[in-house]
Amino acid sequence: MREEVTRTGTDAEPRSREVLRVPAFALFWSATTIRAFGSAIAGVAFQVLIVTVLNATPIEISILSALGVVPYLFLGLIVGALMDRWRRQRTLIVTSIGRAIVLGSIPVLLLLDALTFWSLAAVMLTLGILTLFADSAAQPLLPNLVPRGSLVMANARLGQSETVAGTAGPALGGALFTLLGAPILFAFDAVINAVSAVLQSRISVQEAAPQPRPRGRHIGHDIVEGLRYTYRHRTLRPLALSIHIWFLANSIVSTVFAVFVLRELDLAPGAFGVALAFGGVGGFLGALFAPRIGMRLGAGRAILLGRALAIVPWLALAVLPVDASTDLGVLLPVVSAAQFVFGLSMGIEDANDTGYRQAVAPDAIQGRMNSTIRTVNRVVFFLGALLTGLLATFLGYQPTFGVAAIIFTVAALVVAVSPLRSARHEDAAETHA
Repeated sequence: MREEVTRTGTDAEPRSREVLRVPAFALFWSATTIRAFGSAIAGVAFQVLIVTVLNATPIEISILSALGVVPYLFLGLIVGALMDRWRRQRTLIVTSIGRAIVLGSIPVLLLLDALTFWSLAAVMLTLGILTLFADSAAQPLLPNLVPRGSLVMANARLGQSETVAGTAGPALGGALFTLLGAPILFAFDAVINAVSAVLQSRISVQEAAPQPRPRGRHIGHDIVEGLRYTYRHRTLRPLALSIHIWFLANSIVSTVFAVFVLRELDLAPGAFGVALAFGGVGGFLGALFAPRIGMRLGAGRAILLGRALAIVPWLALAVLPVDASTDLGVLLPVVSAAQFVFGLSMGIEDANDTGYRQAVAPDAIQGRMNSTIRTVNRVVFFLGALLTGLLATFLGYQPTFGVAAIIFTVAALVVAVSPLRSARHEDAAETHA
């Protein structure tokens, strides 16, 4: 039996304490969770495949990595505009089927000994485009599945499962690759995406029909309208600017952290993995407590708390006197604590951040608003990663962490001095009740 949720019903219903009791969201969460595990497993398999099977050069590895981001840079705004006119639910089903087909092609290429750099590049680019469409459809669809007052809880549940997938998935992927081999592993991941499509198809959502475009208007006008709405809105503008600045700082620490820990501190890969696992634990706990924090403090102050916590670990790594000669009993707790606090900060702010903007924006512009923020984030991250090489070369690793801490501080200050600081989830939800 199909589960049906109407848009009118979700806006009028009271706050739900546990969104997994909503059948439509339970199916959506299940589909998203198994797809997240599949992506984490496939990510490890792709890395092993690139290095051990293709024997790719560093330049080829860089190209393959960039292909996952390129669709966001060139198509992000266009796809976001399309998601305000297309059926988002149908898009999610089609993209899951598409991913199943593309992933299923890899075992065939391997068995035929036809996997080359160019064929794998085509696979990576196609998966990147499908992921872009899926991400652009999922965020604006969620307010159709749960009451707007429950969006923080819904995003928290999704964040928890994605954190678990991101933490456990790589280890599981490595083990499965060793036990099953690449062809069976990719076939398994194709099946996961097919199951996700089936679960997604069981939700019948009554999505509002888009308003017809006036004569003389085209998709470019839709994109500009989304940009104007996002950056002229009283609270979305500071929220978007704060996110962009946060992504700049995040690009720096994401690029430098592994090199700093493995090369500068000379920690073993196993110890590095332990530190990353603590980051996953922090993210899970942050997402677990995010709804309660959002209800008690309000959306703006919860986001501000997450932004402020993000400063602490990188400031600590910038000023603490640690190097390769420091005892492992000190180094491992320090880098693990840094990852834990950073994960905690992301878990708290992400659910409140995403839930607030989903609640405050009308359905007709959800796709463009989310894609505007997401696309600019990707551009900022891309440029920040390039900048990081210069910072680390001329300043060193720890001063680079200090620069990142300053940028994280600016991101928090944007929230602190803007109307977003006093924004509350219930106020955003009531505007659409």
